[in-house]
Amino acid sequence: MDDSKHQALDRYAPETALTRLIRIPVRIVVLVVVLPVRMVWDLLFAAWHAFDRVLLRPLGRGLARLADTLVLTPLAWLYANVLTPLGHGAAWLLGKVGQGVARLFTTLVVAPAVALWRYVLVPAARYGVVVPLVWLYGAVLTPVGRGAAWVFGKAWQGAAWFLGGIWQGIAWAFGLVWQGIAWIFGLLWRGIAAIGRGLWTVVTWLVTTLLVTPASWLYRHILAPVGREIAAAVEVAWRIAGYLSRAVGRGIAWLARHLIGVPVAWVHRTVGTPVGHFVRDALWAPARRAAEEAGRVARGALATARETVRQARRDAWRALAGGAVGARSGEPLGVPARTLGSTTTVPSAAQASETSLLGEKLVKQG
Repeated sequence: MDDSKHQALDRYAPETALTRLIRIPVRIVVLVVVLPVRMVWDLLFAAWHAFDRVLLRPLGRGLARLADTLVLTPLAWLYANVLTPLGHGAAWLLGKVGQGVARLFTTLVVAPAVALWRYVLVPAARYGVVVPLVWLYGAVLTPVGRGAAWVFGKAWQGAAWFLGGIWQGIAWAFGLVWQGIAWIFGLLWRGIAAIGRGLWTVVTWLVTTLLVTPASWLYRHILAPVGREIAAAVEVAWRIAGYLSRAVGRGIAWLARHLIGVPVAWVHRTVGTPVGHFVRDALWAPARRAAEEAGRVARGALATARETVRQARRDAWRALAGGAVGARSGEPLGVPARTLGSTTTVPSAAQASETSLLGEKLVKQG
């Protein structure tokens, strides 16, 4: 309570000549010392903020996506499609094996042990050990114990009466002696206590007068004001350094914007944008249209070539197998081949042999 009261009084104590004398020099020195520290601190904070926003966060998101794609997703698939079925199968197999082992153990070990305990050991222990011991305790040991207890009880009562008389006499004699010794030591202790209290009072007065009072005066009138002024100077200097650091930062940002940003924006607006529009309209758009047209032509040519190849394959097959063969996969059905007496023109039909027809006419005429 006394320390808290002194601290409250020191906090709201009026200014002294020492306080007014050291205030301005201390604040100047602290400002000179704190200003570089605050500027370096603000610079490091801004650099860290920019580094975090430009590199660390995108890198973290990329690593998270990469880990999710290369590690988490394969692990989840492996767990769901491989490890889980294997685990279920292993659990089922272990359960079946455990059930078989338990049944075998019950049949070979537990059941014989229970039967041995129930029908052999328990009857043998009951009729061979417990019943004879109960009879021996009730018929022999209990009467003997009661007689011995009565005899030893009477003997103990006599010995206790005799020893009690002797102990009372010895205690009375020692009590008289102890009272005298205690009275003598009491006088000595009261004298020593009085001397000790006197010495403690003298030592306390000397320590309070020579040590505590000067130290308290030094703390209250010199150290506390100096400490308060240094703390206030550090606080004020930190705020002033912050204002100066922000002003320097705004000035650097203004210079960077007008020396770099504005020219770059002007170049982009007056040079880059028209050049980009020209490249897009004069070069890129025609090239894209030409590429699209070439792609369409190439696709048409490929389609025509594929159709020609299919037609040639069908013609070759009909020339080799004849028009009466079964229809192949992908060929039109129900289209008859052209003959000499037909006017139907089918490009894919095989031509009839004119030699055989002339031979048939000569045979008919003959």
